[in-house]
Amino acid sequence: MSELVFKARGIVKQYKKLCLPAFQWKISNALNGVDMEINRGEIYGFVGGNGAGKTTLIRILAGLVTPTQGKIELFGKGEQQDLYIQRRRMNGIIEIPALNPVLTAQENLEVCRLQRGIVDKKCIEDVLKTAGLEPSELKGLKVKNFSLGMKQRLGIAKALLGEPEFLFFDEPLNGLDPTGIKDFRILIKTLNQSGITVLISSHMLSELDQLATCYGFIHKGKMIEQISAEDLEKKFSRYMMLKVDNLPLAEKISRQVFGASKFEIVSEDTIHLYEQIDKKGKIMKAFVMKEITVEEMTIKGEDLEEYYMSLIGKKK
Repeated sequence: MSELVFKARGIVKQYKKLCLPAFQWKISNALNGVDMEINRGEIYGFVGGNGAGKTTLIRILAGLVTPTQGKIELFGKGEQQDLYIQRRRMNGIIEIPALNPVLTAQENLEVCRLQRGIVDKKCIEDVLKTAGLEPSELKGLKVKNFSLGMKQRLGIAKALLGEPEFLFFDEPLNGLDPTGIKDFRILIKTLNQSGITVLISSHMLSELDQLATCYGFIHKGKMIEQISAEDLEKKFSRYMMLKVDNLPLAEKISRQVFGASKFEIVSEDTIHLYEQIDKKGKIMKAFVMKEITVEEMTIKGEDLEEYYMSLIGKKK
């Protein structure tokens, strides 16, 4: 049985709002009985629209907000003192990285290192490089002069200080250019392969689709569904459409090299492959090595965004 890194049960968070012109207080629920589980080793994609409750739940996870009702556990511990201790094993970014604009990147990280009692000073240079920032190019440059993407990378570097076991990111791709987004994706996969559990909340569902090993879909303060990426793939009924100049050989390679058994021949040059569609690059390479000309290779079927929209459509 997998170890639960984070568990939430019946989480309710209420806020009071002053309604004008009557000057009456109205209670609104940001979260309404949310259950959530994140297992060790997962990349958990947290999906929901603006105001769905994602950031509120992450704030509760981080200890920045107290739930009105319900209980959370971190690494199997749920008492208040235990939660304080267990939070030392995690780190992350909520919305905008907390950085001092008049300090350099190294100075920001040095303050953070001292606050956390980290002895090794070399970790600053290490996390900067891991986050895609070159330390030698940042010397003397104050954070106020950073681009938005550089600030986001520095926030990631800050989150990596102390070698956390569990990382959480709330909209981490904001401000990153396409290269930065690709680098972030590679970084998260590398960290995950080293054993770090990751929670990512993002509006960029196409990026989550390439990262997450499981998903939580939240809407209007309620968790609609939690599902593994594997089970979600089955619901998508997705397939790879391959148009080639040697269909018999392409079919043979699909079977023998990639173990695919679920496919459909739709014409004399087109095949629909319902398995191994995450191995697009490897399949292309195998075909090219056998001198098969691939005229088209496209993933078809429902995507993550369409699936989420269908879920919230059922809840209206």
